[in-house]
Amino acid sequence: MQLSDAIRKRILDLMKKNNIKSINALTNLAGISNTLHDFMNGEIELIKIDTLLHICEAFNIELYEFFFDSLFKDVQYEKK
Repeated sequence: MQLSDAIRKRILDLMKKNNIKSINALTNLAGISNTLHDFMNGEIELIKIDTLLHICEAFNIELYEFFFDSLFKDVQYEKK
């Protein structure tokens, strides 16, 4: 699995777990811009780490907890 795909899936899994119904709701909770929409729609491939940190804060988890998931076990390098 590509890193960006794993991050997208992890965000969706955490949204479901936290009963967050939409990307808009997560964006508001995290206090971030529409960059998340672009990332989740695949319009941009990578998300900045500080944006991911704000997303983690919205989920009330630490950054390391975000990556502590089996999704990231076999992540592949994304060639440009």
